[in-house]
Parts: sequence; structure tokens; C-alpha cells
Amino acid sequence: MKKVVILGAGYAGVLTAKKLAKQVKKRKLEDIEITIVDRNPFHTMLTELHEVAAQRVEEDSIRISLQRVFAGRKVNVVQDTITEMDFERQTITGASGALPYDYLVLSSGSKPTFYGTPGAEEFSFTLWSYDDAIRLREHVMDMFRAAGAETDPEKKRELLTFYVVGLGFTGVEMMGELAELAPFLCDRFEIDPALVTMVDVDMLEKACTVMPDRLGAKVVRRLEKMGVQVRFKTNIKGVGADYIEFDRNQGKGLEREKTHTVIWTAGVEGSSAAQASKDLGAAGRGRIQTDEFLRAQNYKNVYVGGDNIYFVPEGEKAPVAQMVEVAEASADTIAHNLMTDLTKTGEKEKFAPKFHGVMVCVGGRYGVAYVGTVNHKLALASFFAMFTKHFMNVIYFVKVLGWHKVYSYLRHEFFTVRNKRSFVGGHFSNRGPSFFGVPLRMFLGAFWLYEAIKKMTEGWMIGPRLADSINGASAFFHNAIAGAQGAAAAAAPAVTAAADATASATSGAAAGGGGAAAAVPVLLNWNLWLVHPILTGGGSASEVAFQLKVPVINWFLNLFLPSNTMQMIMQITIVLLEVLIGAALIGGLFTTPAGIGSFALQMMFVTTTGLYMDTWWMVFASIAVLCGAGRVFSLDYYVQPWLKKHWSRTKLARKSYLYHD
Repeated sequence: MKKVVILGAGYAGVLTAKKLAKQVKKRKLEDIEITIVDRNPFHTMLTELHEVAAQRVEEDSIRISLQRVFAGRKVNVVQDTITEMDFERQTITGASGALPYDYLVLSSGSKPTFYGTPGAEEFSFTLWSYDDAIRLREHVMDMFRAAGAETDPEKKRELLTFYVVGLGFTGVEMMGELAELAPFLCDRFEIDPALVTMVDVDMLEKACTVMPDRLGAKVVRRLEKMGVQVRFKTNIKGVGADYIEFDRNQGKGLEREKTHTVIWTAGVEGSSAAQASKDLGAAGRGRIQTDEFLRAQNYKNVYVGGDNIYFVPEGEKAPVAQMVEVAEASADTIAHNLMTDLTKTGEKEKFAPKFHGVMVCVGGRYGVAYVGTVNHKLALASFFAMFTKHFMNVIYFVKVLGWHKVYSYLRHEFFTVRNKRSFVGGHFSNRGPSFFGVPLRMFLGAFWLYEAIKKMTEGWMIGPRLADSINGASAFFHNAIAGAQGAAAAAAPAVTAAADATASATSGAAAGGGGAAAAVPVLLNWNLWLVHPILTGGGSASEVAFQLKVPVINWFLNLFLPSNTMQMIMQITIVLLEVLIGAALIGGLFTTPAGIGSFALQMMFVTTTGLYMDTWWMVFASIAVLCGAGRVFSLDYYVQPWLKKHWSRTKLARKSYLYHD
């Protein structure tokens, strides 16, 4: 049995394990055992920590259970803190004992670096783990709560002074979220916003240095617009329990300001595990020197991923950045090269990451991005930058936990967001009580039952009627179009003969379809390539109709409608669906599938018989009951929790992530 151990369940570790397990299964290799080890039982979204720290999303939104990620996959999950690594004996050891390996993947991530600043490690808050985010969130709340009860103005100002050290991505995002949160906390604790001081400092001369200068300037302007003081060329000299010391006069003198909150985001270095692995080939700031295949310099059965990598790609001058995109790319390379080692087949691939850009958010409503291909990138701001950021997150979640995490992410970022802290404001938030939709749900269900009973009384269950219904509707729209064309032709003397011919055709069509339709005005008639929308208008609701002709559907109808047997099958199916959808909506059982079915039937009608104004409301009612209206005063209140509980335990659901909490 060949043992592969992956140390660290960060971005690189999780993706390496998933990709390797997929290849092992695909090749039906039974003699390979994969184990992933982490001190936490979950994968943390490090790029979203600031959202939890500033109370924009719930804490569970940045946690992804490792057991769920690897459910149904041959990956052992071990929760342990590794304290010793023996590369000669090929073992790693923690509180649970020793784990032997044939191949080791070191992807233990990174940690904040304090550059020897006195008191920084002891008294400042970091933002580099799930625990950091929770601790900082509670501290910020404590500061505002204490300030609300404080009567001394100076003490109040001291409690409400917040420093962020670093104007890189993490520092900007944390300060942006904090500046967005502060007004709401001031309102909650009845605090004058003028008492709040927020300062973001950095030794450098600009923000977000890996971005073009113009985007960094946009970030600074946004922070300042939110009430943040941005200070460049400021060197932090010390941090205490209730103060921060800095020099912004190039050595002319120190300044000290009272504060209980210093958030340190000024840089990172290799994790403790990486720094303890000097035998592998130590490099700058606790990283591990690798070859072009991401193998450690001194041990070729040890691969290095994510933030632990120190490697200068061909044609580059600097080592790869400690960024998520690099971590994801390293997972591809490591998984491929491990398979060549394990199977002794194929060629190893060199690590050549493609840099597609960076994004930074300044609160939940604004961001900037520099994204595109390797050689051509676009600068984006505001809505487009935020959309890109959320889109890329969704792509990552599809890789890690499929639908389960995508649903959770959308719910936290859009559907339950409060105080409009989103780039789409609060427009998607579920603000209204869901029981208000119950009457609409039940009325829609009753109408479907009425439609089914009406069709039964018209003989749909005993004889073919569908062809006549569709042909009658086609004649209505045909006559309306022909009538409109005839009127236009009659208005042009130069085409009198054509007008006579059109009128004759119209008269014949009217005779076949009832005659009255020719007088109905046509408001829309666009004969496009794939679709042909038609909208008629008139004095009554039955004359205001919409049809969407689709060539594929017309071909299908022409193929099957001449058969009475096929007509009966389709008629009975339609009636039964109407009965089932109606009953489900009235009782609130499987409301979401019933709403989808209701909408689908309406779309089927709009492409065949057309929809008339007196039933248009059903389309929008179907959309309205998709989510929410089935959760109260319904059978779903009892059935859905039971189904979710048992479905999520099935092998199919766990493996494909087709469930949500």
C-alpha cells in the first residue's frame, strides 16, 4: 500500500486531495491510500475572514466541513496538530501518533509576520484564521458596547479608535468592512459617529502594490470617503495593550495614540510547520525551496504546495506570490506529478502558474479588480469588480463542495444580507414574512385544479382535443398578423394588387379560424432566427395574447400531433400534471418543485397555444411561490426536514453534494 499524506487543509491541500482521489478512482488503483491532516475539522475561506470579523456574514459561511468535502471519496481525514516531522523515516507525528508516508505534500499555509515590532504579536489582533475572525468580531462588539456605556468622552474616543496596520489586500478589506459596519453599531449603541476614529497605515507609498496605481488610488479614495484616515510612510514602532506607537516623520520623533484595537495585516511568513522543515531546503520568510515540479530541494518524495512554495518560474524574476490562485495551480501540478510517481507512468509537468489577476473589496458594496488573460488584463471597479469577485468564489466552491456550498454562499452573501451591505444592496434579501405568500400559493393551486377540471369536462380524457386547441390558437395569431399586413398594404397605393391578394388570403384565413382575429392589432411581430415572439392587443383580455414560436417545438408538434394516440398521451399527461401541481400547491407539499412545474407548464403553453392576459398572472405567481411560501402552513414544514435529513446521508448526495442545510 502506497501512502500519500497531505499536511494542511487549505486551498492547495484540499484541491490536491480531491484531484488525486479522482485520478486514483479513475485508474482503479486500489493500493493507494490518501490522508489529509489538519488541526481543524474544516477548511477555512481565508479570503473571506474580514466579512465574519465585521459581522457581514455568519461564521459558518467561511467554514467548510472536511468530512463533507471528502464524503464518498477515498480520502482519510485526520484532525491533529503535527509536532514532529522525520523525513528520513518518512513519518509525521502529532498527538494522535505517527503517520507514515511514502509521499508527503506540505501545504500547511502561512502565518502573520511581525518584523520584530515590540508588542505587536502580544497585543495586536491578526486576521489569518477562523479563530482570529471570531475573536476580532467579538472584540469590536465589546468596544462599541463599552463605549456606549462610557461617560468619559476621552475614554469613549479611546475605545472607538481602530488601527489597521497594512494597506495590502487583507488590510484594505478589513478596514473597508469595519468602516461599513461602524455606522450601524453607532446607531445600535447610540454613539455619535464623530467619536469613531479609523486609521489604516503602511510603510509604503501606495495601497495594494500589485495593482496598477490608478486602482490603488481608487481604493484609497473609497476608504477616505468612508471616513478612514489613510497614512503612508508610517512605521509602526510598538503596540501596547492600550496604545500604538509610530513614526511618520522619517525618524524625527515617535507618536503615540490611545487605542484598544490594532489589527495587524502587514505581511505573512511560512507556517510553523514549514519553518520547522529546514531540512527540506529553507528559503526566504519560512518558505520551502522547490524544483520546477514542486518537489522539495532535498527530498524528492516531498511536494510543497500553496503558501509554502518558494519557486521562481522560468522567465520570472521573483518567486510565486502567496495567493489563492497560486495555491490552486500548485494543486494541479502536484496531483499530476504524484500520479506519475505512484504509477511510474507519464511525464511530470513543470509548475508554470498563469496569473489571471487580483481583486480587493472595500466593504460589501465596492471593489476594484485587475483581471483577464496572462497578457491582457482589464481594470474593473464597483459593480463589475464585485460581480467578478463573487463569480470567482462560486467557481471555487463548485470545485470544493458543489451545490451545497454554492447555495450556502448565495444565501449568506445575498439572500440574508442585512443593512444593504452588498453590491446589489438589499434587493435580494428575504425581508418579508414568508407566510404572506401562502394565499397566493393556494389560489394558484386552486386555479390549476380548475384548469384540469375544465379540460376534463371538455373531453380531454376521452378523445383527442390538443390538435384543435393548438390549431385554433395558431389561426388566431396567423389572422392577426395577416390582418395587420393587409392594413399596411392597403395604405400604399403602389401595391394595390398585393393588398388585394393579402386581403383575399386574410379573408380565407379568417374563415378558417373564426374571422374575428383579423381585426386584432399586432403590437409585436419579430421573426428572429431561433424564436418568433408575437404580441397582440385588443379591447378584451382574450385578445391580448403572447406567443413565442420556437422552430424545434413546431417540428415536434408537426411530427406527433397527427397521431391520435400521441395526442391522448400528451393530453392526459397535461391534465394529470395540472392536478398534481394544484394539489401540491394547495397543501404546500414539494412547493418548490410544484412552482417549477407550474412555470414550466406556462412556458409550454406560451410556445404552443400562447398565453392570454387573463392567465399571465400565473407565470409570475409561479415564480413568487418558488421559495418561502411552502415553508409555513404547509406539509413541507414536516416533510422537507425529514427528507433533507435522510437524503443528505445517502452516498449519492454526499458524493455529489446535491443537498443543502
